[in-house]
Amino acid sequence: MRSRWFGLVIAALAIAISIWSYPGLPPTVATHWNLRGTPDGFSSRLVAAAIGPLVIVGITLLFNVLPRFDPRRENYAKFLSTYWLFANAVIAFMLIIHAVVIATGLGYSVRIDRLMPLFIGLLFVVIGNYLTRVEPNWFVGIRTPWTLSSDTVWRKTHRTGGGLMVLGGLMIATAAFLPHSALLPVLIGALVVAAVIPVVLSYILWKREQHDRP
Repeated sequence: MRSRWFGLVIAALAIAISIWSYPGLPPTVATHWNLRGTPDGFSSRLVAAAIGPLVIVGITLLFNVLPRFDPRRENYAKFLSTYWLFANAVIAFMLIIHAVVIATGLGYSVRIDRLMPLFIGLLFVVIGNYLTRVEPNWFVGIRTPWTLSSDTVWRKTHRTGGGLMVLGGLMIATAAFLPHSALLPVLIGALVVAAVIPVVLSYILWKREQHDRP
């Protein structure tokens, strides 16, 4: 799960799924759903079969090249295992989405409205659980003007932000078992907890650091 080549293995699996399923897919396949699990976006079967593998390959290549362009590339050696854990968690999530698209296209009954919040929440939990291990860089983590300007603010923000992301992920995962009317408020609440609060916290910590300087 922490290998830089994991994405290529998953891409090969996604391609195999597409090749196996392609003859049985209808000309038009649902590729997007609203919060109630009702399809509201459609693509040709070629696009539906190809987009998943292409996105997985693209994410794998992107994560391979990002450190080369980071002004703080030397820090990646300190959290490389965590870096690839994040990348591969996202890649595994994209494989799940691809499998769901193919399954619905083949006529299987899939509860999109329940599965997606559950898996998105679990993705947040995994990333949040390891967020404290991320060293200062320009591409991964809670990147605000204040965390990028101070390593101390970075580490303090990530220490708290990791727990908040886990909490937000649990909120989203729980929404999978709640009535549809509760899904949007829970998602908004989780977004505030996992994203907005850490940003505000980074500014507060930075201001405090500036004030405490002699």
